Amino acid sequence: MNPLQSHEFSARIQRNEPMSRHTSWRVGGPADYFYEPRDRAELGAFLRELPQETSVYWVGLGSNLLVRDGGLRGVVISMQGVFTRLEQRGPTSVYCECSVPCTRLARQATQWNMAEGEFFAGIPGTLGGALAMNAGAYGGETWKHVVSVEVIDRSGVCRVRSAAEYQPGYRHVQRPANDEWFLAAELQFGVQSDGDRERVRQLSARRKATQPLGEWSCGSVFTNPPGDHAARLIEAAGLKGYRIGDAVVSTKHANFIINERSASAAQLEQLILHVQATVEQVHGVKLIPEVRIVGEALQ
Repeated sequence: MNPLQSHEFSARIQRNEPMSRHTSWRVGGPADYFYEPRDRAELGAFLRELPQETSVYWVGLGSNLLVRDGGLRGVVISMQGVFTRLEQRGPTSVYCECSVPCTRLARQATQWNMAEGEFFAGIPGTLGGALAMNAGAYGGETWKHVVSVEVIDRSGVCRVRSAAEYQPGYRHVQRPANDEWFLAAELQFGVQSDGDRERVRQLSARRKATQPLGEWSCGSVFTNPPGDHAARLIEAAGLKGYRIGDAVVSTKHANFIINERSASAAQLEQLILHVQATVEQVHGVKLIPEVRIVGEALQ
């Protein structure tokens, strides 16, 4: 039976759920169905029974995501509140489920006397999202530390894959199968030296000083082009503070776009396109969005 009409899942499914409640930009129209699984077994059962023609979207903290004002047709699976295990498996080995915030992973790895995981403190999302896009910060990248991953496919089947089955690149990962989603990973770090704890504090302080934390944003909007930084190009194009309605290019960090409370998704997307076009006109460089844009425009 279709789980979207099943009594078994009804308590965990919301209909016409505003995605503005689940994205860090605080915008987005309604999802037809919004499902919060109780555990891995229930998620597997849900996926097994879900009709193949139903579109599926996965959401963690809702950073790096712009949902258009018309919303999403299909089902959103929210991983918040589940898949939050974080365990030390060895002197430099960590088991981490997909819903663990990257900032928590960075802090805990440091407390376990592990090195090289400090960069996770600069990633605003969860490990699941970091795995999906090979997220990085301050010179570090997620997949450099992946030993293996646990995934679930559209049929609800779970399996373990080695890191060698994936081809990570800059802010993307080529997967062996497109209909699989990350549930957890085993990560390997280095041995901590005396200065590593201080480095985590320094990176956290640097992030607070240079990024508009506390504002409604998605994190970095564009990837950095080879040999340069998107923020430098945007600022040099005179776009800091440029606005469309309540969508504004941050004056603190030009690769952040802020929602000053009442911007629509359409205004945010329009500003992204304007920044992209202006930088290409001024510098001859086409910036590639890092943010994922999904859903339908408001009719």
